[in-house]
Amino acid sequence: MTKTPSLTTQAPPAVAEAIAAAGGWLPFDEFMALALYAPGWGYYSGDLRKFGAMPQSGSDFVTAPELSPHFGRALARQLAQALQATGTEQVWEFGAGSGALAEQVLRYLDQAGVPLQRYHIVDLSGSLRARQQARLSAWGERVSWVSELPLRMQGVVVGNEVLDAMPVKLLARVAGVWCERGVVLHQDALALAERPTALRPPVEVAGAHDYITEIHLQGEGFVRTLADRLTRGAAFFIDYGFPEHEYFHPQRHMGTVMCHRAHQADADPLVDVGLKDITAHVNFTGIAMAGQDAGLQVLGYTSQGRFLLNCGLLEGVDDAPLAERALLQKLVHEHEMGELFKVIGFAANNADQPYSGWQAMGFDSGDRSHTL
Repeated sequence: MTKTPSLTTQAPPAVAEAIAAAGGWLPFDEFMALALYAPGWGYYSGDLRKFGAMPQSGSDFVTAPELSPHFGRALARQLAQALQATGTEQVWEFGAGSGALAEQVLRYLDQAGVPLQRYHIVDLSGSLRARQQARLSAWGERVSWVSELPLRMQGVVVGNEVLDAMPVKLLARVAGVWCERGVVLHQDALALAERPTALRPPVEVAGAHDYITEIHLQGEGFVRTLADRLTRGAAFFIDYGFPEHEYFHPQRHMGTVMCHRAHQADADPLVDVGLKDITAHVNFTGIAMAGQDAGLQVLGYTSQGRFLLNCGLLEGVDDAPLAERALLQKLVHEHEMGELFKVIGFAANNADQPYSGWQAMGFDSGDRSHTL
């Protein structure tokens, strides 16, 4: 059954309490963290169905693994190459959603005879973890769940649509003055309010017009933490976003924060808090620089379409039903997911494993690292 929007700006008690504790003004990134991850009522903590191909299922949005199992098989070829190149036998998936990607990757690795000691899933959602455990039960103890990274780890890391769900700082240039946006209570309803700030986008935004954008301190911090703890291995992240010069383009003046519910998008994160997803596009330049500055080697950066084709997405699908081939087109066509979604790859580059110069297959053709 399709969900009926309630269109309420009523503040959940935890948000109202956080606003009061912060002196009446809560930074947007802290509000976003509560709305998505607060225990019991945050969007990813609740029991609402989130992933699905059609709104009739009661889901809110579709991800690439839900569209076609060929997505996971293509990505698994890259993970298999990375496992061999780095001499590791563990995969770490962040934000495994319904478990569809893990299932596809595990099945391919088994069929290909790739040695895999353990498939770790890092997920904060108890309800999603239960769905993942049911779906992946056939692999028994080879699949494990953790709520945080260990201090030291080895293996190949993968995250599909994870970086976009990390809380962002919201900045607004109003009448030439940069301000940080936060959330306040106004007549018992949530509202945005601005305070002057020393924070700035990483590049100057040309023009004097009013301008809204985001900075990704948490996402970049996550990559630095990963770099510190990944002693041997590689990492691949797939998400929608842009390099810095496109992200902070003067014409992108309304920012990229977007909400998703019942397969519809809106730009108001203060409505139906906890009942819908809140995301922001990824600044891939910031992610690349955070990783590189922390010691990771950038393996490549390209569009999802090019990456999947490089990884053999279309191999063996000539005789597939027309409907199945149509879904594959959504993954690679420029006007669908193929261009908006990008892939960035990293390799550990430290004393335990100096980068040896191996070429990740996903970036064989169409690498855009020079545009970051």
